Amino acid sequence: MSKTVKSVLALGLVAFLAACAEKEEAYVVVEPEPISQEPVYTGKYK
Repeated sequence: MSKTVKSVLALGLVAFLAACAEKEEAYVVVEPEPISQEPVYTGKYK
């Protein structure tokens, strides 16, 4: 067989094994940021 055919078969085998590999799911927990209050209008510029 030619090098091209061997390369294509090897690439196909690697792709097949990668697709069939067991996937491990990762869970990421993100803490929500606290909500800050809007400044209160006092009627004066500071």
